[in-house]
Amino acid sequence: MTVLIDYDAGNIKSVEKALDYLGEETLVTRDKEKILSADRVILPGVGAFGDAMEKLESYGLIPVIREVVSRGTPFLGICLGLQLLFESSDEAPGVCGLGLLKGKILRIPETPGLKIPHMGWNSLHLQNGGRLFRDIPENAYVYFVHSYYLKAEDPGIVKAVTEYGTKIHASVEKDNIFACQFHPEKSSRWGLQILRNFLQTERGKI
Repeated sequence: MTVLIDYDAGNIKSVEKALDYLGEETLVTRDKEKILSADRVILPGVGAFGDAMEKLESYGLIPVIREVVSRGTPFLGICLGLQLLFESSDEAPGVCGLGLLKGKILRIPETPGLKIPHMGWNSLHLQNGGRLFRDIPENAYVYFVHSYYLKAEDPGIVKAVTEYGTKIHASVEKDNIFACQFHPEKSSRWGLQILRNFLQTERGKI
């Protein structure tokens, strides 16, 4: 079973629907024991960094997420869920992220001809052998909705990048942690394949 962590994030239903389409048994919950017993865990999210960290704290989910990761359970962050895994964000100065991965979330720079937020389809440049990208072609298009982007400290964890006024670290992987800035659940064929690849990961067999 795959658990979606419920912290009032915006895109839980669309992720749940995509997993249902793939035949995966899913549960949307913030119950600690159910999260810890899951085969895989997803942290979805659309919204503001500071508000999201406040919700995670108020629901007592921060130590639960840390324990899930420490147990080696495959863990996927989507969009805001990716950003929360890192240390800080320009969107919420002074608010600490989960800090499970090293890096910062920066505001997309103003660029003539480009709108912020970045909403739409962009192609991915794949690198460093990402496990989420098995059977995904170079320059596959995926769907983004965001005003802030990741700059990871360790380039070795970056598995896909895209360009939108700057180089955006679009997907990262480290051990049992996976994350995408884009929305695989809204990215048609290739997005479903990315989710399918995640569903094939198992605890202790990463």
